[in-house]
Amino acid sequence: MIDPITAFTMASAAFSTVKKFVEAGRELEDTVGQLGKWYGAVSDFRRAEQENKNPPLFKKLFNAGSVEEEALAIMMHNKKIQEQEYELKIILNLRYGPNTWEQLMQLRRKIAKERQETVYRQQEMRKALLDGILTVALALVGMAIVGGMVYGVGLYKEWW
Repeated sequence: MIDPITAFTMASAAFSTVKKFVEAGRELEDTVGQLGKWYGAVSDFRRAEQENKNPPLFKKLFNAGSVEEEALAIMMHNKKIQEQEYELKIILNLRYGPNTWEQLMQLRRKIAKERQETVYRQQEMRKALLDGILTVALALVGMAIVGGMVYGVGLYKEWW
């Protein structure tokens, strides 16, 4: 899983590149690849934000930062992403025509759907597999402890 800060950094880098491409007069085909990276990073940010609402137990126990600090950082990143999106809408519609933004919204939906179907599903499967392995390992350790205790009681009874 990618953390929200990394995803936001990736989105900001892609946004800067898109802005430079448009200012340099590059064609839409060149810009679309960077827009895809921006939308992908924003999608990762949103997903990480959702997962942070229900963090795993280990993160709850060992997270060094405060809840307020994390919430403030996520809120500020959300605002910055909204600003970037608005600026992209204006820049792209001025440079490539008034329907450009709507076409990109269609592209965004497509990317989000593909991501949901592939990347996130794989992450969820890995997480479920890891949880299953940990559960089995803990169960085996528990059974070994109980078995050792039963064996020890049996040895103790033989001695007396």
